[in-house]
This record gives sequence, C-alpha cells and structure tokens, in this order.
Amino acid sequence: MGRRTEAADRTVKDIRRQTRKRYSSEEKIRIVLAGLRGEDSIAELCRQEGIAQGMYYSWSKEFLEAGKKRLAGDTARAATTDEVKNLRQEALDLKEVVAEQALELRLLKKSMIGDGVDDT
Repeated sequence: MGRRTEAADRTVKDIRRQTRKRYSSEEKIRIVLAGLRGEDSIAELCRQEGIAQGMYYSWSKEFLEAGKKRLAGDTARAATTDEVKNLRQEALDLKEVVAEQALELRLLKKSMIGDGVDDT
C-alpha cells in the first residue's frame, strides 16, 4: 500500500506542477506594488491573489533589488539586433578607413625614403 501512496503523491504533485498558475512580470509587479501601497495586509493580499506569502516576499525582494541596480546604473541595456548590425557595419567601415590610411602612410614613407636615397 506504501507504493500506491507514493505513486499517488507523485501523480498529485505532477498535476499541481502542470496546472500551477504562471504569473507574468506585469502581474508580479502589480501584486508587489499593491503590497507596497499597504491598503491590505500582505497576508490578505496573498489570500486574494492565491499565492504564498513567501512567494510575495521573494518577488518583492527581486523587484526592489532590480530597482536599486537600475538607480545605481548597474544594468547593461540589451542591444537590439538592428543596433548590433549597425555597430558591426560601422566597425567594418572604420577598419577600412584605418587600413587605407595605414597603406597611404606606408606609401608616403617609402616615397620619402626613396626620395632621400635619390638625393644622396
């Protein structure tokens, strides 16, 4: 009978895991802000939203940490693909300019050396 109980418990856990509500970022922010406003107690808010208090506090901590990092300027903005393509093209263009100038400089040096040799 122990095996049946274990199998049943596993089945129940799997069903709960698959039917668990997933909260979007917007929903999490809305809930955290409602808690920060303090209109209801955290316990009451969590009951209304159907979440554990630990979940609320976890979201709240993440929310506040992200805000702290943002205000401190520690976040790196993700570049869009268009920005990356434009920057790569600009880098290629600059490399071409540098290569052309290096070639011109080399030619000028050779001509100066050549002129110096011819004069002596």
